[in-house]
Amino acid sequence: MRAALFLDGQDDLVVDEVDVASPIGNEVMVRTAASGLCHSDLHFMETDGWVVPRPIVLGHEAAGVVEEVGPDVSEVQPGDHVICCLSVFCGRCEVCLSGQPYLCVRSRTECVRSSEEPARLSRGSQEVFQFANLSSFAELMLVHENAVVKVRDEMPLDRAALIGCGVTTGTGAVFRTAGVEPGSSVAVIGSGGVGMSSIQAARISGATTIIAVDLEPRKLDTALRLGATHAVNPADGDPVEQVLELTGGGVDYSFEAIGLALTAQQAFGMIRRGGTATVMGMIPPGTKVEIEGQELFMSDKRLQGSLMGSNVFRVDMPRLVDLYLDGRLMLDEMVSATITLDDVNDGFAAMKAGDVVRSVIAFN
Repeated sequence: MRAALFLDGQDDLVVDEVDVASPIGNEVMVRTAASGLCHSDLHFMETDGWVVPRPIVLGHEAAGVVEEVGPDVSEVQPGDHVICCLSVFCGRCEVCLSGQPYLCVRSRTECVRSSEEPARLSRGSQEVFQFANLSSFAELMLVHENAVVKVRDEMPLDRAALIGCGVTTGTGAVFRTAGVEPGSSVAVIGSGGVGMSSIQAARISGATTIIAVDLEPRKLDTALRLGATHAVNPADGDPVEQVLELTGGGVDYSFEAIGLALTAQQAFGMIRRGGTATVMGMIPPGTKVEIEGQELFMSDKRLQGSLMGSNVFRVDMPRLVDLYLDGRLMLDEMVSATITLDDVNDGFAAMKAGDVVRSVIAFN
C-alpha cells in the first residue's frame, strides 16, 4: 500500500510503498476513505518537544470501510463504515470501568502486537512504527477493534474523518469535560478544527455569548458562521482585556485550542469569578503555565485539561454523526481543502500559514 512516511533526516513526509500484515486476534483491517490533517501530526513533524520513533506513518483522524477482521473480532465486520480513534482502550482496567476509557494506559500493551509477532507495518525488512496505534496517512489501517466504532452508512466518510479527532476533542471538551450550560458565556482561543468544534458545541449547548479568538480574519469569519456571536483578534489589542470588556467581567467557560503557555494563561484570565478554563491544546513537554495562585481560592476559578474531549468515543461519535445528519453540527464548512496523499506536505504548509481550518486527504 502507499503511505506517507516520516523518515530520519527528512523534514517532510515521503510517500512510498509500505507492507501491511494480515489481521490477527482482535485486529481490524480498514481501507482508509479519508484522513484529516491535524495539528498534532505537525507537532511531531516539527519535533518541538514531541518525539516519535522513525520510520513512522503519521495520521490519526480517519474514517474508512472494514475490509478484513481477525478471528476474535466481535464489534465490526467487513463492509462496515467506521471512524477510527486514537483513544484505544482495553475495556478492563479501572479507568475504563469507571467511564474514562480515554485515560486507558493498558491499551499500550494489550491492544498492540507483542515483540514476538510480526510488525503490523514494514518496509522491506525494517519495521515501520504506527502513530497513535492508527497511522491513517495510508491506504490501509491495521488496528485493534477497540480503536474503531461503526457509524451509519449514509454518513459521508470524508466528513466522518473529522470526528475521529478534532471534532471529538472540541465538542467533548464542551459537552463532557466542562459541561457548558444553556445561557452561559464561552470564549474559545484558536479557530482551527478543534476550536471550531468547541464553538459549535457551545452553540448546541445553548450558550448565549460565544467569543472566537484568533489572529486570522478568515477563520474568525468562519467562526461567526458556525455559531460565534463575537470575534476577537489579538492584533487589535490584549485579547483578555477585549473579552473582559465584551462580557463585563469574564466568561463562564473558556477553551484553549492552540497549545501554548501564553494562550492557556489567557484562557484563565478570560473567565469570571467561579469560571472554568479548559486547555485542549498540546502544550510542549516541560513548558510551565503560570497563573496567580490567589485567583484559584479567592475567586473560585478552575484551570483544567481535557484529553481528547474526555471522550467515550463509541457513544460520542455516533451521536456526533446524528448531529451532522440532522444539520446541527456543521462539518462541510470546516473543510477548507480536499487533497490527495501526494499533496500531504502542501496541506501541512497551508496549515502552518493559517490558510485552512481543515484539509482532508481523500483516498480513491
